[in-house]
Amino acid sequence: MATEYGQEHGRGHGHPAGSGFPAHEGAGRSALPAALRAPVEGRSWRAFGYVLLSLPVAIVLFTWTVTMVALGAGLLVTFLGVPVLAVALAGCRGFGALERSRARALLGVEVAAPEPLRTAKPGVFPWMGAVLKSGASWRSLLYALLQFPWSVFSFVVAVNFWVYGWALLTYPLWFWVFPMYAGQGGLQLYGDGHHSVYLDNPFEITMTSLVGLLFTLATPWVVRGLTSVDGLMVRGLLGPSPLSARVVELEEDRGVVVDTAAADLRRIERDLHDGAQARLVALAMDLGLAKEKLREDPRAAARMVEDAHGEVKTALQELRDLARGIHPAVLTDRGLDAALSSVASRCTVPVRVEVDLPARPVPAIEGIAYFTVSELLQNISKHSRARSASVDVWRSEDRLMIQVMDDGVGGADATRGSGLGGLAGRLDAVDGVLVVDSPAGGPTRVIAELPWRA
Repeated sequence: MATEYGQEHGRGHGHPAGSGFPAHEGAGRSALPAALRAPVEGRSWRAFGYVLLSLPVAIVLFTWTVTMVALGAGLLVTFLGVPVLAVALAGCRGFGALERSRARALLGVEVAAPEPLRTAKPGVFPWMGAVLKSGASWRSLLYALLQFPWSVFSFVVAVNFWVYGWALLTYPLWFWVFPMYAGQGGLQLYGDGHHSVYLDNPFEITMTSLVGLLFTLATPWVVRGLTSVDGLMVRGLLGPSPLSARVVELEEDRGVVVDTAAADLRRIERDLHDGAQARLVALAMDLGLAKEKLREDPRAAARMVEDAHGEVKTALQELRDLARGIHPAVLTDRGLDAALSSVASRCTVPVRVEVDLPARPVPAIEGIAYFTVSELLQNISKHSRARSASVDVWRSEDRLMIQVMDDGVGGADATRGSGLGGLAGRLDAVDGVLVVDSPAGGPTRVIAELPWRA
């Protein structure tokens, strides 16, 4: 159902353009294409250093893991096997912390630490039980076993590509070594008992250098591909489990909800104290004075009662506005369509409202949707300098979609600590998303997504 408030504004349900991927390192800082910059970029050398370090680290980690696990398994027939296995898993967790630090320093891979060990009471035996029951400990052990063969493979591939690429690329600079010290014309391409082919003439030397250039240009991308697998292993096996990560996220969202509720209560208390309460106190004083003047000066008392009557009307209006800001009755009685139309009618610019929902969402989601649109329309009234705006609400699969657009000056940014940032936090607390597309000069498009619960 569509409701018009002023001029018609076109509807668009598309999301803001742009991808979620970061710009490539060095973008905008060099005129060279990325393929030519890659061999000398710091990122490539850090990735190659990561591969070189992976082999010795993997050897130590694999040796520790296999030795300690085999020893612990062999001693399980005695009591000593359990503490040995616990120490083995604790060592794997320690190596996991080292690997996360190495991936962060050389690959830029940020991985949070897994869930800590939780023991019911202090002591060696509760600690051993916590280590053995921790999923993070066993994932660290699996990482130690998988990383060794992968590190051998990536080390061999990366070193061969790197060495052969630079060796062939620089062949024109060192091919003279062969005729001077090896007694042959150049690098031997083929040879048997009767015939040999050497790369010794200018054409062959040039072609060898070009082949080396291709290898050199391809090597950074090969190394990055190898280290991307390392990054996946570190994230998947050495980071927090999806369940624990979800628990942490829910705990953070709960904190946001509590803080938001406390802020709302403080706002309500402040509005009552500074608004309606102050007017009611003044009203009581005016009525008291009118009562005293009633016998002495009835006309003055009547004027004071009339002024008090006006103050009562003003206080009642403030209380209605305050109640409407908390949860308007029209939202409970008639749903989002009527409530948003009421909000739009109070906006300082013409607003078109269109709500297309198959059913009413649950009251909690409905209230957040109302609050979101109300805040965005207030921003339009105060800051946008727009001539028209539109509000569209619809359902897309399991999401409640809200789009608010205006043709104002733009420049809105949710990352600057403004009201949009607080609104984004409020939506995030219920698994919602706020996307702001507001280039300088406008127009501004804000899309909010909430989980659909009917």
